[in-house]
Amino acid sequence: MTLLALLLMIGAAAAVPREDGRIIGGQECEPHSRPFMASLNYGYHFCGGVLINNQWVLSVAHCWYNPYAMQIMLGEHDVRVFEGTEQLMKTDNIIWHPSYDYQTLDFDIMLIKLFHPVEVTEAVAPIPLPTACPMAGLPCSVSGWGYTAINGEVNLPVHLQCLDVPILDHQDCENAYPGMITPRMVCAGYLDGGRDACNGDSGSPLVCAGEVQGLVSWGQGCALPNYPGVYVKLCEFLSWIEDTMAANP
Repeated sequence: MTLLALLLMIGAAAAVPREDGRIIGGQECEPHSRPFMASLNYGYHFCGGVLINNQWVLSVAHCWYNPYAMQIMLGEHDVRVFEGTEQLMKTDNIIWHPSYDYQTLDFDIMLIKLFHPVEVTEAVAPIPLPTACPMAGLPCSVSGWGYTAINGEVNLPVHLQCLDVPILDHQDCENAYPGMITPRMVCAGYLDGGRDACNGDSGSPLVCAGEVQGLVSWGQGCALPNYPGVYVKLCEFLSWIEDTMAANP
């Protein structure tokens, strides 16, 4: 049984993870303009991630998969062809947050240690973690690939997609999802709908002013009015990230 199916059985009060989706209302990224972008892969892309140093990738805990089967693709833009920039990495260890709650998607974060360090190139490079928490109105961008079906039409985006989104006021986030937003979550997007990271690319990075501030986590529907995207708020996890990497050299 998939996590999504389990959540639907639990009930509508549970947060719905954004699995295997695409960017709605965005556009193709400039090729290799997001060198920190990672694809979690077991034969095909199923979640996003972000390279934060030469041997560690961040993603969301609900994207956990058997570390012996999962690989990480870096340096990708067009998933159909070999571009010569890709680095396919095996995973050495996957560590999710000990407080992760699969029903509420609180503490929805995991660290992936790569078996070998990446070779830093123009197409593969880490991005800094946040130096402060994001303020409402801060312009950001989210990027991702994915597979989804909307209105019965199967969409198979093959190029990395990008979308500009602002950080939303915390009260607007609370109003959209009463009782579901924790201090470890932040909303970004548009309350009028039409643009969003939809049903997936869970784990894909939310980048603001050259720092990764969030990870695509969950939401209600796809780009619906009054239901913005909910992201892991990375500034709340800096100590856990640093301590976990230090404990697993």
